Amino acid sequence: MTLGIEGLREISAHVSRVLSDDVTSTEIVRGELVARVKRASIVKVLTALRDDPKLAFTQLIDVCGADYPETAERFEVVYHLLSMSLNQRIRLKLTVGEETPVPSATSVFACADWLEREVWDMYGVFFADHPDLRRILTDYGFEGHPLRKDFPLTGYVEVRYDQEQKRVIYEPVKLAQDFRTFDFLSPWEGIQKLLPGDEKASPAPTKQGGA
Repeated sequence: MTLGIEGLREISAHVSRVLSDDVTSTEIVRGELVARVKRASIVKVLTALRDDPKLAFTQLIDVCGADYPETAERFEVVYHLLSMSLNQRIRLKLTVGEETPVPSATSVFACADWLEREVWDMYGVFFADHPDLRRILTDYGFEGHPLRKDFPLTGYVEVRYDQEQKRVIYEPVKLAQDFRTFDFLSPWEGIQKLLPGDEKASPAPTKQGGA
């Protein structure tokens, strides 16, 4: 198969032909092939991309999420695949709402296990038939999903180790803002004294004579 952009066009045409019922659109964006997939068909599409000898996308590089709260299905789940034999990549996208599960890709790519756990932890997207869907980056007592656009930057609780109780405790976030003054000068403008070594500097030589 042809390499470069022409190769991506060939892959795009082949994917659209063999997966016409499952892929809603394909496009090349900034030199990368992007395909939009029906949510219920993601396992079928991943399997076809892996097993079709004309595609051979045998490596799942990443699964990540994105949050668009203003849309009806606010989340996007994005899959990045690599074909070593073709030296090409493809990005799959699907949309999902807060209460709708996405079929797990662990039956196709074992590495999807931890990747889907991260999307669940950060966005709250549920993956159906995942063998061990639990948090992976935040603590067990963590509330909410921190990469959602409506999650507060401060979070809901803060964690500290209590020496008296000899354990980690959770407390509501407290942000007491005392009056503070700020110096907006740069480090160089704010220095009003000689730095060590400045006394050794000699003044610039002056021009002798006239022109």
